Amino acid sequence: MANKRTAFGRTSITLKSFASAFLIAAMLTAFLPIVLERSPAVAQRVRPEDVWQSVYERVPDLPKENQYVSKETGKVASDNTLVGRLIRYHLYVAGRSPLYRFDWKLTIADYLGLGLNGSFDETGYPSRATLKTNPADGDRAAINRLTRSQRNALVQALVDGFTSPTPATPVSSPAIPQPSPSQKPQSNSTPPTPGGASLLKP
Repeated sequence: MANKRTAFGRTSITLKSFASAFLIAAMLTAFLPIVLERSPAVAQRVRPEDVWQSVYERVPDLPKENQYVSKETGKVASDNTLVGRLIRYHLYVAGRSPLYRFDWKLTIADYLGLGLNGSFDETGYPSRATLKTNPADGDRAAINRLTRSQRNALVQALVDGFTSPTPATPVSSPAIPQPSPSQKPQSNSTPPTPGGASLLKP
């Protein structure tokens, strides 16, 4: 009798373990695609240099701050912009996700001096090594000059740039031609002839 109870207990534990493993596998199958879809690694497929251009298209009144001179060429690096450096700071220095407004607001707070412990890493700032002047101070001043609505528009444009890099073009439905009031609708049906019902008789 004791052996039967022990065997039953082992079987019960085995079934519980199997059920737990099955439940975990089912949850992973259901939720893993959602987690991966929202992960920064997926967003990294979008090229940052494409995003900064789309941000300037969406918010054209943003300052470019692209007057800095390249150490390598000695010429103005016009493609090295404020938004481009902001994106690289956000991704590679601060290590934040590009998919969420809150993360972008944290980065804006860094520029405004309102970040955690007032932290802003000027030594690791993007383009400090490639430009003759470190653009960190100028970029912070430019962000400080933005109005609240401009900062909100910048944040939204950044999120849009990473989550929907190519804006959907509105699809218009084909127009259905309507007859003009002067035209009478034409009918393809012929009027009934008298005595037609008698043809149905057997």
